Amino acid sequence: MRIVIAGGHGQIALRLERLLAARGDEVAGIIRKAEQAEDLRAAGAEPIVLDLESASVEELAERLRDADAAVFAAGAGPGSGAARKDTVDKAAAVLFADAAVRAGVRRFVVVSSMGADPHHQGDEIFDVYQRAKGEADAYVRSLEELDWTILRPGALTDDAGTGFVRLEAHTGRGPVPRDDVAAVLAELVDTPATSGLTLELISGSTPVSVAVKSVAGN
Repeated sequence: MRIVIAGGHGQIALRLERLLAARGDEVAGIIRKAEQAEDLRAAGAEPIVLDLESASVEELAERLRDADAAVFAAGAGPGSGAARKDTVDKAAAVLFADAAVRAGVRRFVVVSSMGADPHHQGDEIFDVYQRAKGEADAYVRSLEELDWTILRPGALTDDAGTGFVRLEAHTGRGPVPRDDVAAVLAELVDTPATSGLTLELISGSTPVSVAVKSVAGN
């Protein structure tokens, strides 16, 4: 498979790129800064320099043209203000989805956030973030041209992955290592039977591949 990842230099994306490249997939990551390219090459990914906050749908669709799947893993980051939650966490996700439709890429996986909700109340930065992610998720769900899966991890940690998770429509809150999020994403990309599902993810007792198979087709 050829898989294109938006937010290719993110902590989860770099882990995912290593996993996909190691299993023989062709993987490319979209990055904003050319100086990030070497990190992607080290992970086995082809760097594509393109700013999702200024790119057109046509420019992005051209980068997606030969892809078998697309993964949205971009984010404005914890140090960003409210404006970039809207331009990255929402608008870039919408743009990426539109570009996938235009390029004819059906398989589409989104890294969202547990608690994402377009009607989330509050004015703090995290409230704006949860609203932006919720609005982006709602938009992706509206696109019949995409075989989408939305993944909503719990509190992300840098602990070593265990390979054991809890993956369900509703898990309740809890932590999960970024390693295990990447492992689940790699399985989801390869499991189109999870299309149409919004899934929460935390650490648990079920092996990643078994957890993904158990929700597939539900």
